[in-house]
Amino acid sequence: MPKLKKPPADPNRAAVAILRHATGIAKEPTTAERPPKNRAAVLLGRKGGKVGGKARAEKLTAERRSKIASDAARKRWGVKPTDNVE
Repeated sequence: MPKLKKPPADPNRAAVAILRHATGIAKEPTTAERPPKNRAAVLLGRKGGKVGGKARAEKLTAERRSKIASDAARKRWGVKPTDNVE
C-alpha cells in the first residue's frame, strides 16, 4: 500500500491540495508550465535593488541612521520609549 502524504499545516494550502486531488489535478505546476519572466524587467529590478540601500545610506546623516536603528531595535525587542532614550 502506498504511503500517503501528510496534508499541509497551512489551511489554505490544505484546501488547495484537497481541491486538486478532487478535480484530478494532483501535482503542483512546474517551472516549465509557468510563463517566463521578462528578462529586461528582472535585470532592471535587480539593478535598482543593488544600488538602493547604498544610495540611501549615503544620503542619511549619522544621527538619522542612529534614530532609525534605535526605532527598529525598540520595535523588535519591545522596549518602551522613555524620556532619556533618543
